[in-house]
Amino acid sequence: MTDITVWQFFLMGGPLMWPILLASVFLLTVIIDKAAAFSLVEMEARSLKENVFSEVRKNNIKGALAACDGSRSFCGRLFKAGLVRSGGPKEEIARAMEEVVAFEMPRLEKTMPAIATISQVAPLLGLLGTILGLGSTFHIIQVHAQALNPVTVEDIAAGVWQSLISTVFGLIVGITAILTYNYFVTRLHLAVRGMEKNAADLVNFMMRISDAADPDVRE
Repeated sequence: MTDITVWQFFLMGGPLMWPILLASVFLLTVIIDKAAAFSLVEMEARSLKENVFSEVRKNNIKGALAACDGSRSFCGRLFKAGLVRSGGPKEEIARAMEEVVAFEMPRLEKTMPAIATISQVAPLLGLLGTILGLGSTFHIIQVHAQALNPVTVEDIAAGVWQSLISTVFGLIVGITAILTYNYFVTRLHLAVRGMEKNAADLVNFMMRISDAADPDVRE
């Protein structure tokens, strides 16, 4: 075993290693994409909130809208929905921003079903590889028995290795997908709650600014 390369070890897992490999590559791509997307949402929310609130504090709604248009982000669309209704009833502003949150949710959830699918399919592919490996082993034993030849360890080693390797790699990919899915579900909930809080903060801030006699009312 010490002389076996990674490539040879991979091939010993049998034909089901290929779909498992494809699933792992796709999973890695999705992880990178989702992590970048959530990080971008959080960073843009912080910077945009400061700019928008600064402009609203100066009663410069046009400047706040320009900041939202410049960001072209989830948070930008959220704040813009409230700003365009500036001066209207508080409930109307809040409802408009809630509609944006509901509309943007599917975008944040994009590719999440794919991660869930991989978490279920990868272990099953490994199990199927195990069955194929065991089937190959029993076939070899049957052939030797019919020919009245003794069965050696070398005769059944390939099937056993296929069973073990495909199972291990299928479980590794499946477990990684499960952990990833749960992590991004948590990030999604945090992002939505953050957007809802930002929406509520903007509504309350706009109401205070419009009602306050002091133009320097702070958030």
